[in-house]
Amino acid sequence: MIANILAFSSMYSGDEGGGGLLSVNEGLAFWVGLTFLILVFVLTKFAWKPIIAALNEREKNIKDSLELAEKSKEESKRLLEENKSNLHKAEEESRKIINEARVFAESLKNQIMDDSKLQSQKIIASATEEIERKKEEAFGELKNQVAEISLQIAEKVIKQNLNTQLNAEVIDKYINELQKN
Repeated sequence: MIANILAFSSMYSGDEGGGGLLSVNEGLAFWVGLTFLILVFVLTKFAWKPIIAALNEREKNIKDSLELAEKSKEESKRLLEENKSNLHKAEEESRKIINEARVFAESLKNQIMDDSKLQSQKIIASATEEIERKKEEAFGELKNQVAEISLQIAEKVIKQNLNTQLNAEVIDKYINELQKN
């Protein structure tokens, strides 16, 4: 390549002695070529290996990062599916708990209704017994008052009539009739 440059420059360089735009100085071209070759040798010997190692390291880091990103993506998909599954299970569990609560509330309501009916029946029975007892008391008191009134009547009759045996039979008969009623 250098030879081509030299040949090209000698063709267009004239005998003019001054440096033209396309004139090539062979000494300068030699030193530029030599410097270039030394630079390539030095770079190859000392710089290419670290540069290639750095590029390889960067490529490895990028590859590892991509693999890690892919693993993270798969892990996030797995976690998303797991969360969806857990959410579905939680929804099912909550529906089950709500249904159990409804059944429990219904049975509790029925139990309370049955208990209140039983309680009201007991209260009604107790009230009926109390009414019956009060009625019996009142009836007994009425009998006593009627008997007392009868005795008072009998006493007045006896005072007027001295036949006590006949009066006693009438009174007993009257009391027996009252007790039957």
